[in-house]
Amino acid sequence: MKKNMLVSLLLVMVLVLAACGTKDASNAGEGETQDKVYRVGIDTTYPPFEYEDKNGEYTGIDIDLIKAIAEDQNFKIDFKPMDFGGIIPAMQAGQLDVAIAGMSITDDRKKIVDFTDPYFQAGLTLVVKQGETGITSIEDLAGKKVAAKKGTTGAKFATEKAEEIGFELVQFNDSPAMFQDVANGNSDVLIEDYPVIAYAIAQSTLDLEIVGDRLNGDEYGIAVLKGKNDELLKKMNKGLANLKASGKYDEIINKYLNE
Repeated sequence: MKKNMLVSLLLVMVLVLAACGTKDASNAGEGETQDKVYRVGIDTTYPPFEYEDKNGEYTGIDIDLIKAIAEDQNFKIDFKPMDFGGIIPAMQAGQLDVAIAGMSITDDRKKIVDFTDPYFQAGLTLVVKQGETGITSIEDLAGKKVAAKKGTTGAKFATEKAEEIGFELVQFNDSPAMFQDVANGNSDVLIEDYPVIAYAIAQSTLDLEIVGDRLNGDEYGIAVLKGKNDELLKKMNKGLANLKASGKYDEIINKYLNE
């Protein structure tokens, strides 16, 4: 009798422990989802979208935006700064999960990455040394030396127009070096996204000015490798929509551009 009671007692204990183990495993799974960390490619030479402040902290429109989306959608991020031209190759190599870097949505890029809904309307513009009067449109670039940043839509636009119009194209790895090259008179003009150069001129002592109309109507999007991260893409689109609905999106934009 005592033996049967002992066996029954042991069986009950095993069942209780098994139930506890199942509950713990379930909770662990939830924790793993909440603690998911995505590697985010950024280009910190691209104010007001991405740059380092005086304390060495990453800041800017893109930084604040992806942080707010991550908080809204309950995931974590790990920033990976690099040259803009290396971001998509790093995604292809499996080193990044997502990219937010003032990246224009283009048909060529859509072959490699999937974009979120657009989060900013930019557009390319011409920039010259202050006081330059000989350049006001793309047609005025004949015989000139034109600067652009590698891997950008500005560089692509300039490459497509160089032979047609007849100008020399010089490409740079980062925006500050390109800006300085034109300010020093080494290149005649540069092609850059309007909000980026407008902010750079306003915040620095660069002897530059914007001329003419915008050359196109580029829109920025957040990117993931094509067909590889649909779940994250949905989260980012939902987070972006929530930020716009709550007013947080406008708050971020106004913080840097005062629009």
